Amino acid sequence: MANIVIISCDKIRDKSCVACIKCFKAIKEGAGEYERFKDEGINVIAMTTCGDCPGLVMPKMALVKDICNQYGVDFDYIFIGTCIVKATETAKCPIDIPELKKKLENKFGKEVIIGTHPW
Repeated sequence: MANIVIISCDKIRDKSCVACIKCFKAIKEGAGEYERFKDEGINVIAMTTCGDCPGLVMPKMALVKDICNQYGVDFDYIFIGTCIVKATETAKCPIDIPELKKKLENKFGKEVIIGTHPW
């Protein structure tokens, strides 16, 4: 089973994408970027937001990692939500996704997957 963390857009989460229902539906169906884990299964360890504009992803993920350590859990993958991808394409989000992916992988030693659900 793949243990994952999902990072969502603080501006979109619970506004136009209420309660991350699309992500949970895609996990259940093995759709979008979750398809690669269809046979293995997914365990959502944590969900957090980018920290709002201009994006505080790195300190938020450091806190997630610290709390995971305190409770004896770990994650295998970090997902950058489709909401963040859409925000960079349509809402002038300042996050440079390829750069963020590189920083997260270097800092946490985990594969970062861009996108979540296909909707």
